[in-house]
Amino acid sequence: MKRGNRNGAKKEKWIMALSSVFVLAALTATGLFFRGNHEEKNDGYVVDFSAIENESAELAKNEEETVQGVMDGAEGLSAAGTEGINENAVTADDLDYDPYFQETNSPSVENEETEENTEKQAEGDNRKEEGKKAEGKDSQKDKEKNEKGEEGMIDESIDSATLEEVARMEEMEDTMAIATSTSIQPALTFSDKDTLAWPIVGNVLINYSMDKTVYFPTLEQYKYNPAIIISAVEGEAITAAANGKVKRVYSDSELGNVVVMELGNGYEITYGQLKDITVSEGGFVNQGDIIGSVAAPTKYYVVEGCNVYFKLTKDGTPVNPMTKLH
Repeated sequence: MKRGNRNGAKKEKWIMALSSVFVLAALTATGLFFRGNHEEKNDGYVVDFSAIENESAELAKNEEETVQGVMDGAEGLSAAGTEGINENAVTADDLDYDPYFQETNSPSVENEETEENTEKQAEGDNRKEEGKKAEGKDSQKDKEKNEKGEEGMIDESIDSATLEEVARMEEMEDTMAIATSTSIQPALTFSDKDTLAWPIVGNVLINYSMDKTVYFPTLEQYKYNPAIIISAVEGEAITAAANGKVKRVYSDSELGNVVVMELGNGYEITYGQLKDITVSEGGFVNQGDIIGSVAAPTKYYVVEGCNVYFKLTKDGTPVNPMTKLH
């Protein structure tokens, strides 16, 4: 029994020892495995400080050599100039150089601060654009308001301005009409061979008579007659007997409203007993144009009735119009 117990104790010790060795081996292998992975993972992020220190030392050495060269080249200068150069000389301590800047911003390293700055800058740009759009809308609204206000002001003043403009235009048209009528007109060339058109269709009530007197029924007397008295109907149109220029328009107690027209070469025609005269002094009239209408007879021609007084003269001397009418 005792020998069997001893053998069991030895086996337990061996098992414990082997278990311990196995556990240690497993832990060692695990540590080596994680260490290798850690080294592989950090290969791209390890900073070689020794290389940076060497580079800084080399740059400082180059700067000292440069300063020394400047100092050597300034030996021929004055003491004041030398002091100025020494004071302004650049040393390695004055270098504003950050050895980590290039490494930190290299493409192989993610720069979280840069990304944040980019996002913030983008947000700021978006806000600026929105602000500009809002300002643009406000300015557009202001512009529309101004335009509406201007339109309102124009609407208020347009009535008076339009009326004034219309009145001015009408006045100009009247002036132009007068100017046209009194401007260069065709030459008046009525001659002894030319003829006249009847100013109105009607019978001759009293003939032309300058060599002897004729009887006037209303006056109940005989007298000379330098014209012909043509029977007419009140309101009937009276037309021009020939081309001419209106010389005079006036009223007379015997002849009523009168129009005198120049024909040229000293010839003139006088129309009497008119109303609603359509011509004015200085105007040019073509043969056949309406110059007025027949008026009621004056008191000198009550018995004769409505008529047209028609007289032709040459240089002021009466001419029998019947010799020219056709």
